[in-house]
Amino acid sequence: MKKFIMSLALIAGISLGASARDEYSTDASILPEAAQTVITDNFKSEVSSIKIERTLGSVSEYEVTLTDGTEISFDRFGDWESVEAERSAAVPSSIVLAPIRDYVAKNYAGAKITGIERDRRGIEVDLSNGIDLHFSHTGKFYRASR
Repeated sequence: MKKFIMSLALIAGISLGASARDEYSTDASILPEAAQTVITDNFKSEVSSIKIERTLGSVSEYEVTLTDGTEISFDRFGDWESVEAERSAAVPSSIVLAPIRDYVAKNYAGAKITGIERDRRGIEVDLSNGIDLHFSHTGKFYRASR
């Protein structure tokens, strides 16, 4: 009986592992419409590659790399979760909430927003000077860190 249960667990593990494999594409049309809109409305570069992450057989996340090196993560619905600009480039200001843009311009003049991430806790912004800023979902400043 013990061997039977172990065999069943092994088969289940292999099946889950096989169904969790990532897929890759260069065809932007496989992205949800919301993700396609974010890319066309805010970025000049074309899609270079798309990594489709699956959990238990369904899409959990899309990781898009643009030809300029910018990386964008989208959830399964096409809402962006993070944007990381390549090298010394800045994240498009159209992605950043106005209160956050204003706060950065006022308090960190000359610094570029090189990355932005949003999750259930709020929004984290990476600046070109190495400082990370934390905001609420509405753009209210919480704290800065290095």
